Amino acid sequence: GGGGGGGPHDVALLEAVTAQLGDLLAEVIDETVEMIEKKQARTYEEIERDLASAAEQAVVDEEDEDEDEEKPIYNPLNLPLGWDGKPIPYWLYKLHGLNLEFKCEICGNQSYWGPRAFERHFQEWRHAHGMQCLGIPNTKHFHGITLIEDAYTLHAKLKAEQGDTGWNAELDEEFEDKSGNVMNRKTYTDLARQGLLD
Repeated sequence: GGGGGGGPHDVALLEAVTAQLGDLLAEVIDETVEMIEKKQARTYEEIERDLASAAEQAVVDEEDEDEDEEKPIYNPLNLPLGWDGKPIPYWLYKLHGLNLEFKCEICGNQSYWGPRAFERHFQEWRHAHGMQCLGIPNTKHFHGITLIEDAYTLHAKLKAEQGDTGWNAELDEEFEDKSGNVMNRKTYTDLARQGLLD
């Protein structure tokens, strides 16, 4: 049948497999039994001696591991380290342009190695703070500008192109008549002089 209970054939098969495993592992089982019997027959002094030697061996193993880890990595070109803690290959270093240094005066003469880091720094806090200290908005127009003098020059040029965007009371101040019409100051005063506002 198939109801989950093993028939006599299944039980006989399991017994045969177990007997075969017992024969294959007989030597290992005998050695394990011998070792356990020896451990049970040891005196207190023998147990302490074994624990002390095991502790000494563990300390020696740790020192060997420390010596392997503490060996300085040979890096004469001072290449940046990769994800594995070892220097990246020189060809990769050159490919990414990491041998090129870019300085930004706005960031306090900070050095950026490689074009990717240099491009990314324009959106980072240090550059934004430098622009804020100069009183210049950190907009897309200033992307690529690293000298303070250049930033001031471009800012003045942009202000001149946009015209005076400051507050002009004549044009920017709004007035409302009794009907709810909104107009600038110049139009309101013209209409008031003509007596057209009631």
